[in-house]
Amino acid sequence: MGNIHSGSTFCFNYFVPLQPIMWVIAIVFCYFILLFSISQWTGRQATNATFYRANRQSPWYMVAFGMIGASISGVTFISVPGMVLHSQMTYLQTCMGFVLGYVIVAFVLLPIYYRLNLISIYAYLGQRLGRRTHKTASSFFLLSKMVGAAIKFYAVCIILQRFVFESLGVPFVITVIGLVLLIWLYTRRGGIKTLVWTDALQTMCLFSALFLIIYKVVTDLGLDANEALMIVKESELSRVFVFDDWVSKQNFWKQFLSGVFIVIVMTGLDQDMMQKNLTCKTLHGAQKDMCSYGLAFLPANALFLALGVLLTLWYQQQGQMFPSVGDELLPRFVTYVSSFSPLITIVFVLGIVAASFSSADSALASLTTICCVDLLEIEENSDTQSGRSDAERIRKQVHLLMCVVFMLFVVLFDAVNSKSLIDAVYTIVSYTYGPLLGLFAFGLLTKRQVYDRLVPYIAVASPVICYVLDWLMGMVTGYHFGYELLMLNGLLVFLGLVLCTKK
Repeated sequence: MGNIHSGSTFCFNYFVPLQPIMWVIAIVFCYFILLFSISQWTGRQATNATFYRANRQSPWYMVAFGMIGASISGVTFISVPGMVLHSQMTYLQTCMGFVLGYVIVAFVLLPIYYRLNLISIYAYLGQRLGRRTHKTASSFFLLSKMVGAAIKFYAVCIILQRFVFESLGVPFVITVIGLVLLIWLYTRRGGIKTLVWTDALQTMCLFSALFLIIYKVVTDLGLDANEALMIVKESELSRVFVFDDWVSKQNFWKQFLSGVFIVIVMTGLDQDMMQKNLTCKTLHGAQKDMCSYGLAFLPANALFLALGVLLTLWYQQQGQMFPSVGDELLPRFVTYVSSFSPLITIVFVLGIVAASFSSADSALASLTTICCVDLLEIEENSDTQSGRSDAERIRKQVHLLMCVVFMLFVVLFDAVNSKSLIDAVYTIVSYTYGPLLGLFAFGLLTKRQVYDRLVPYIAVASPVICYVLDWLMGMVTGYHFGYELLMLNGLLVFLGLVLCTKK
């Protein structure tokens, strides 16, 4: 299969036979029929309150189970197994930080959001620091989430294009339009209420696919479960901790602390992730939900990394060269075995679809929420029927607009991408979520007031300074910031706000 997209990280040179392609189409079609059925059930008599926060009636255990899949996304499915080629299993150090980060979010940020009964979490900044601060934070979220979600969704688009639609002569742009249209169709009515239930289905499909792929690799290697576990444990690629190299990006404390702050920012300060948690009936339920899926994140990523170790052994046994890009490790395996094991192709594509759609659909719902509630200032409810109808009409129009812009970002990323998907996500996050970290830290840790009109300038200046510092550091020492860039960015915003404190 040729490299048909400029800038892609995947370089397959093998065709997937037509028979599994037709099975993939059939299975994915049935999958979407199931999603639409859930949408019809949850979208009955839906209002803006239903779309934004599911009327605060979601069972916490359903939210927790669905959030596992939403947190993993298609990027994890593609990138994490291939990480073992270049950084062993050191990514688990970051995941350990994730666990602590989820605890902090559950017991520091969630109580504030529930006490203020917020739809948009950035409304807290408006009450604490001012209207322009509120708008600035919302704007940074819109940019961050649109770019980050487009990168993640690109994974499923490129996989489906390579494994399914290319052989049928479907252009990549049409693939993107079709997939986003499907998301719009099943989210436009019920919104976040629909996503709580569809995410649970998608999580189940994702892990079913993961376990079946691991089973296929293990049986191809002629191993049983205990032998596979011992091989993973004893492999030189299974190194987790790095304490002896302070310069390395894989140093434990850099990875661990970055993991803590990544969760605080990408979950606790992220409308997308918090919007589902805020649909729980009570604060206690939301805290149980967050701690549950936070703990599950570590073993889930350990499974993906273990799959990567087993895949390297499979490549060696088959006499195949390792791919130059880690993102290709799992997809190329699926390509190799598809001719005599069509089920793996079907399972793999279904897992990618489930992982990526659980991320993209909630991103579009949260982008719609922020645009309507924060920027357009449309009230959740109105005293008149005409007011409610107008608010719902505008919300539907904004949702459609967000879908169109999202399509454009996915196509644009396909044209310019040249690095590992998961690294691209975290690099962008470091620049765009850093100001959110600084704004919330200042609001929570101090009681000072700032000159609200200066906040947008501080929030924009900080990422620019970080970029210049990273460039200078690279020129002088050859070192470039890793995930710690997020903390530096937030610190610069915090210091800028301190300097602009009202006397």
